[in-house]
Amino acid sequence: MAEQIVKSVVEKAVMKEARMAASLLRLHFHDCFVQGCDASLLLDDSGSIVSEKRSNPNRNSARGFDVVDQIKTELEKACPKTVSCADILAISARESVVLSGGVGWEVLLGRRDSRSASLSGSNNNIPAPNSTLQTLITKFKLQALNEVDLVALSGSHTIGQSRCTSFRQRLYNQSGNGQPDFTLEKSFYSRLISGCPKSGGDNNLSPLDLVSPTKFDNYYFKNLLNGQGLLNTDEELFAKGQGKTMETVKAYAENGELFLKQFAESMVKMGNIGPLTGSKGEIRVNCRAVLS
Repeated sequence: MAEQIVKSVVEKAVMKEARMAASLLRLHFHDCFVQGCDASLLLDDSGSIVSEKRSNPNRNSARGFDVVDQIKTELEKACPKTVSCADILAISARESVVLSGGVGWEVLLGRRDSRSASLSGSNNNIPAPNSTLQTLITKFKLQALNEVDLVALSGSHTIGQSRCTSFRQRLYNQSGNGQPDFTLEKSFYSRLISGCPKSGGDNNLSPLDLVSPTKFDNYYFKNLLNGQGLLNTDEELFAKGQGKTMETVKAYAENGELFLKQFAESMVKMGNIGPLTGSKGEIRVNCRAVLS
C-alpha cells in the first residue's frame, strides 16, 4: 500500500514534468552519499540544523522536495508515523527509473530518518561535475562502491538536464588556458556554446543525454563513445578512462540490458549505505524537520 501511494504521486509529478524523474533519482543519490541513506538532505535550516540544501552540489539545483512533501502527506493519512522519509526517497528513485523506461528492483525497506544533517559532508562527499576520474573512484570507494557501480550509476545521466554553470568550464577554459575540452565532438560543442555563454545564463539547461533525454536507456554510454558526454565526470569515464571504466562504458553502449541489470543492482547497493535501523533515528512526520 505504501509503495503504491509513492508510485501514484511520483507518476503524477513525472507526467506533469518529465524532468522530475531525474530530480527525484538525484535526491536519493545526494542523500545516501552524506551520512548514509537517512533523509538528512530533506531537513531545512532550524535552530540546531544547517541544511544540506545550502551545499554547493545542492544549492539552486536539488529539486523535487515538494513531491516528497506530497508523498509524505498522503502516507501520513494512510499509515501515520510508519514510513520514513529515507524510504520515500528510495522508493521514489525506483519509480522514477521505471516510469522513464528502466527496470525496477526490490527496494529494501526499514530505513529510519536522521536527526542531523551535514553541510560539510554534502560539500565534500558528493562528486562535483568537474571531478577527475580518480576523484570519482575515490569518492565512490569511500561509500563501498566500486568502479562498475560508478559507471552504472553514472548512467542515471541518461535522463535529466544540467545547468550551464556545471559544464561551462569544458567549453571555455578546461585546463585553465582559455581552451575548450578537445574531447567534445565539434557539432555537440557548437550546440552547447549556443545555450551556455561565457558569462551569464548559469541556469540555462542542456540535456545530459542528447538523444533520448527522458528515456532511461543506454544512449548515455553511446554518447560517451562519440564525445558527447555533457559533464566532465561523464567524459572522464571513457575519454580519460583507464581499464575498467572505459571497458564498462563500451559494454553498456553495446548492451542496454546489461546496463539496466547492473544499474538496478548498484542502486540496491547504494540504497544500503549506512541506513539507520532499529531504535536509531526516528520516523519524521514532516520530512523537512526532526520530531520535537
